[in-house]
Amino acid sequence: MLIGIDGSRAFLKQRTGIEEYSYQVIKHLRDKLPNAEVVLYLRRDQAVNFDLPADWRIKFIRFPYLWTQAGLSLEMILHPAAVLFVPAHTVPLKHPENTVVTIHGLEYEFCPEAYSFWAKKYMRWSIKNSCRWAKTIISVSENTKKDLIKLYGVPEEKIRVIHEGYDRNFQFPPPAGGSNFQSNHNDKISKPYLLFVGRLEERKNIAGIIRTFEILKEKYQIPHQLVLAGKPGFGYEKINQKLQTTNYKKDIFLPGFVTDEKKWELLKNADAFLFPTFYEGFGIPVLEAQSVGVPVVASSNSSLEEVCDHSAVMVDPNEPEEIAERTNVLLSDKFYQNDIIKRGYENVKRFSWEKCAQEVAEILTEK
Repeated sequence: MLIGIDGSRAFLKQRTGIEEYSYQVIKHLRDKLPNAEVVLYLRRDQAVNFDLPADWRIKFIRFPYLWTQAGLSLEMILHPAAVLFVPAHTVPLKHPENTVVTIHGLEYEFCPEAYSFWAKKYMRWSIKNSCRWAKTIISVSENTKKDLIKLYGVPEEKIRVIHEGYDRNFQFPPPAGGSNFQSNHNDKISKPYLLFVGRLEERKNIAGIIRTFEILKEKYQIPHQLVLAGKPGFGYEKINQKLQTTNYKKDIFLPGFVTDEKKWELLKNADAFLFPTFYEGFGIPVLEAQSVGVPVVASSNSSLEEVCDHSAVMVDPNEPEEIAERTNVLLSDKFYQNDIIKRGYENVKRFSWEKCAQEVAEILTEK
């Protein structure tokens, strides 16, 4: 059986959520498809940075534009796969009957102001058709499954929920010590600090996090800095305006997109991880923070309640006063803080890329 896998999103140099999912699932599928020939479809400038099994091969699709809808479609016409797995929600126009697609979330439907007009139009067209064309839809959460059924009328029997995993990084133990870090602006990031990791865009509620930080400084006089790690996204102009006008500009650090090593250093030394976003299809950074003993403050919306399962401080992302009050309690009440950390350690045991890939492999090899 020939299984084709769209690897176009997995091997980007700077991976965020969907790219990380694609990368980790492909990496962990390597020993889970023993009786299949696998073709990994890549863009012409991409490279795989791990070893592939003997029965796996790479096919470069050399279309600079319309890579999926033209390039991958043509490949499916000329050299069709028995099964096509698309880990990043865009099924090509021409595809095998047995196509499996992962849908990560419908953020653009719930936070339309955080996307450009054309981005919303394309994503709605792409995901609606992907759901229609695919034989099986993998949803990364029960919440996304409900959204697909409610908003797009997807038949429930087509959807299989498989939770994402997180990268277990054993190089860094839980917090112990006070390391200093260097930002891109040659400023010292030093403990104590609060941390956000992700794309700096409207949907992630970065302006709300900054306002929360202002309240924490003004009302509760916390000594912390705020670190916002990630590359700019849609709506960054408004975020930057907020950054330029805040009275606490000198205490807010933007190291930009960070390497895995820097990310784990930042995570393990943070006093709290702030993730009060407006919508998440899953929320891998929450698990990464919990895995190194950092208490999480997250939104009580979308999939985050499902992912956190009473192991984080849950807040309304639209209420900076509430977020600040709950965060201050977390920082000042050590008993409560330790309880949240303990719950976080237990919570992450439910998730792994190994488990995720195994469940994906079972779908890909179903008769």
